[in-house]
Amino acid sequence: MAGAHGGEYKDLVVFLAAAGVVVPLVSRWKISPVLGFLAAGVLLGPDGLGRFSDVLPWLSFLTIDDAAQLAQLSELGVSFLLFMIGLELSWERLKAMRRLVFGFGMLQVAACTVAIAAGFMMMGQSLVSAAVLGMGLALSSTALVLPVMAERGRMKGAVGRTTFAALLAQDLAVAPILITVTVLATLAQTDGDLRPEVLGPALLTLAPAAIGLALLVLAGRVVLRPLFRSVAKSRSGGGRQELFVALCLLVIVGAGVAAQAFGLSMSLGALIAGLLLAETEYRREIEINIEPFKGLLLGVFFVGVGIGLDLDAVAANPLGVFGLALALTTVKVAIVFGLARLWGLGARPALETALVLGPAGEFAFVILNTGMVEGIASPALTQSVLVSATISMFTVPLMAMLGQRLAGPRAGTLPVPDDPALDLGPGPHSAEAEVLIVGFGRVGRLVAEMLAEHGRSFIAVDTDPATVAAGRRDGYDVSYGDAGRAEMLALCGIASARALVVTMDAPTKVDEVVMAARAMRQDIVLIARARDDRHAVRLYALGVTDAVPETTEASLQLAENVLVDLGLPMGLVLASIHERRDRFRAVFQAAAPEDRRNRPTRALRASPRP
Repeated sequence: MAGAHGGEYKDLVVFLAAAGVVVPLVSRWKISPVLGFLAAGVLLGPDGLGRFSDVLPWLSFLTIDDAAQLAQLSELGVSFLLFMIGLELSWERLKAMRRLVFGFGMLQVAACTVAIAAGFMMMGQSLVSAAVLGMGLALSSTALVLPVMAERGRMKGAVGRTTFAALLAQDLAVAPILITVTVLATLAQTDGDLRPEVLGPALLTLAPAAIGLALLVLAGRVVLRPLFRSVAKSRSGGGRQELFVALCLLVIVGAGVAAQAFGLSMSLGALIAGLLLAETEYRREIEINIEPFKGLLLGVFFVGVGIGLDLDAVAANPLGVFGLALALTTVKVAIVFGLARLWGLGARPALETALVLGPAGEFAFVILNTGMVEGIASPALTQSVLVSATISMFTVPLMAMLGQRLAGPRAGTLPVPDDPALDLGPGPHSAEAEVLIVGFGRVGRLVAEMLAEHGRSFIAVDTDPATVAAGRRDGYDVSYGDAGRAEMLALCGIASARALVVTMDAPTKVDEVVMAARAMRQDIVLIARARDDRHAVRLYALGVTDAVPETTEASLQLAENVLVDLGLPMGLVLASIHERRDRFRAVFQAAAPEDRRNRPTRALRASPRP
């Protein structure tokens, strides 16, 4: 029985071994992890080591026999990627990008479809069959292009924004394309009869998709925030982290399944869920919890693409397969380059954009297989086309590298003049802030009010969902999350912030945040609230720029009020208070171990403001 169960999970074990061994190995050789997963798929698939298992039976334990077992995980990987994209976007950002998404992106899909379909018609295919092939091959690979470009640091500026807009438009077009394939099948069965009684029922298939899309948006707006608030409250009351992770997974998978039920793609449902959650205070915490799942499941997708490469078909007709892949890529590169130039990009950014969008994408398999099921695409030709599409997908990392070299190191970061700051870098999606405030209770809120009064930008983080909700109602940029984790600090923009203020009243949590922040940046101004003198000494030992002990400050404030009320001049009193505060600071710092005192940031206190 154990052997049977071992057989059931053997393919998954092989994949995990590839993720833990092969990919880190190629990463050490400065090779893209995406290429590592793709190569692992080819090597571990039936056409790789699997073809020698008859001679060396032990090789069967190192190969993936049934790619279908990984197919559902692959689909989840793409859904997780689209969900993360939605988190980075928000409805406001999507609205701001509408010109690129619904202009450039949709026109690219239409132009590539027409050009590729015309090519297949010249090869003798019928109009309906050529249209299906054109629609499938017009799309690019979101799952391949975005990770490769992010890895190369090209998601900011003109190239990243334009590429992302095109990929988003393609993802939105998948559902209409699938419905169109069904309509084309109806026309093919009726010899192109366009009478209303024939075409009407086919067009009615659009209705469930539109209704489903509206219901997803409506349900998400009503349900998602209360759900996450409920789980966040249980966490702040001592609940488990696993509950938050489980809810994130439920939202992604549930939205995807609901979208499928209405005839939409699973990834589109996940994208909508991400867009809805991007407007909430839980955005950054969700992103931290989902990131590991996204990376691993996308790895399954890449391995599946590698397994799908039919080496026998390539060997049987190498010129035909590679020639078709080259022709497909060349046509798309030429069209995308022309459209990108039309939309205002410079020649070099347009070339880089065209090169990464030229290869085929994962949805080609979905659309072309649907065409075969509907009986409007030749199985033999479709299989040959899919092999060529797979070959072209393997070139995405190479195209990205070539595009970056041809464009130059800075060409992709130049802004598009008529599209404002919509960069899609790996950091936070809100504007960079000068100050990070950890803890938004009475102390943190007062700090925020003073910063706002003096025109200084800030981002605040708190673990109490009620406090976060109250802050957001008052118009402050407050997020839910644990700033004791380096990932949360990174998403809040610690890399570019000038100062970090820790205002929490729990000494151990203050220490956690200070240690995490100082480990990430030695030069940031770090000011922390201390419980008492001993806590202040400990904070200076951890590397804070300034520690503000509650007991000491309360005593100084009382003394100031007494002296002023007794009639002493205000200037003289304030000078003596500041002198005493500096004396206390010197004592606390002297009590901290010499090797742990923070010196570099002291100079930043006097640095000129930008």
